[in-house]
Amino acid sequence: MKEKILEKATNLFLTLGFKSITMDDLAHELGISKKTIYTHFENKTKLVEECTQFLFQSIACGIDSIRESQKNPIEELYEIKKFVMIHLKDEKSSPQYQLQKYYPKIFKSIRQKQFAVMQSCVIENLERGLKQDIYRKNINVDFVSRIYFSGMTSIKDDDLFPIAKFPRALLMDDYLEYHLRGIITPKGRKILNEIINSNQS
Repeated sequence: MKEKILEKATNLFLTLGFKSITMDDLAHELGISKKTIYTHFENKTKLVEECTQFLFQSIACGIDSIRESQKNPIEELYEIKKFVMIHLKDEKSSPQYQLQKYYPKIFKSIRQKQFAVMQSCVIENLERGLKQDIYRKNINVDFVSRIYFSGMTSIKDDDLFPIAKFPRALLMDDYLEYHLRGIITPKGRKILNEIINSNQS
């Protein structure tokens, strides 16, 4: 039952926002009593904390399996982006903003974990791209990995990039292309253009 509550709550939080969903809403959606939810989660804050952990673990595992498939580094980034977008439900409700505003401690903790995972993932991606001659030899790997994380988190800022003007899927595509165009070699550019053209067709 706990896993069922976690899955449903995570889905609702991502779709409608962490603040918007009440324990009553969740109980109603699951067709159970609030008391049943409270036997597994002492309060809403604990539920939000476990939901963010649950989502983080799901995404981290998915990213690991994409990395294990050893695609070329440019293709790998697009596969990860596609996978993350599916798991984050296209983020129509700006859940990150609500999490940061109403649950700042949880937000800070999950952001640190995201940085650790993304940093190692992007550094490994950059190093493979350098070996395969698709990323430029003179890039500063540590700087690029950090600026990539910074940009990825910034584009989720609804004040900077309002969803009405910047649909999340297009914004992610634009940011990924922006990131790659700054670091690719002519060989890498050929791969990137093929991916962009195949995504548009």
